[in-house]
Amino acid sequence: MSGNQKLRRPRTGRMISGVCAGLANFFGLDVSIIRIVYVILTFFTAFAGIPIYLLMWIIISQEPNHYFHD
Repeated sequence: MSGNQKLRRPRTGRMISGVCAGLANFFGLDVSIIRIVYVILTFFTAFAGIPIYLLMWIIISQEPNHYFHD
């Protein structure tokens, strides 16, 4: 990991909102592994992963759009 890397939700390679894809990019892991581990942990923690996912969706910013500038 480089020192200037930021946790962001990517615009490509995401399924719902890009939280797992952003975590996978940040930690340099495969996104499938992150998704499987997240689903298993959500199931075994009485679905506590759902509100955590929603919070991360709100907190983690989306990467900027390089093709369209506001």
